[in-house]
Amino acid sequence: MTDDGYDAVVVAGGAGRRLGGADKPALTVGGRTLLDRVLAACADARQTLVVGPERPTERAGVRWLREDPPGGGPLAAVAAALPAVTAPRVLLLAADLPFLDAATVRRLLAALDGDGGDRCDGALLVDAGGRDQPLAAAYRTAPLRAARTALGDPAGRPLRGLLAPLRLTRLPDPAGAAFDCDTWDELAAARDRAGRDRAGRG
Repeated sequence: MTDDGYDAVVVAGGAGRRLGGADKPALTVGGRTLLDRVLAACADARQTLVVGPERPTERAGVRWLREDPPGGGPLAAVAAALPAVTAPRVLLLAADLPFLDAATVRRLLAALDGDGGDRCDGALLVDAGGRDQPLAAAYRTAPLRAARTALGDPAGRPLRGLLAPLRLTRLPDPAGAAFDCDTWDELAAARDRAGRDRAGRG
């Protein structure tokens, strides 16, 4: 049986170094900020925790948190948010996923129960290059929290250390929902794709 409800944690504190220090979550694709596009994909979360500097958003009711130290990396951001998570399942999302949508969120959450009730600890997208995307993923809160506790100080440590003890299901991503915008070229590609998608709907 699928657990009811989930919380969403959006990691939005990166320095955008490959974007010359630009505030990446505030950049726009298709007329909306990257952050707002991600928030729209998880609109039915019980609570939405955004870890990073507070910014204007279309979404009301967002709870803002900061990692310790600020800029301490994605693992520090997850560590800052986990104590506030109350749902049995939690999404971990990067703030720069312009093509994440509600259907993909539902697919990740459903995958936690596996086939035939074989439950896993987490389900994450694997991008077109075969790379795991741990910030485009759903996890069971209890094992994720236990893995976090076992790690100790999270500052500056890689996120893969958190995932090592977890039983993970990896999902292909044919729609490119895990496409992220780390460079200006990737942002331009996302804007081009969003424009083509809009023209196709028109």
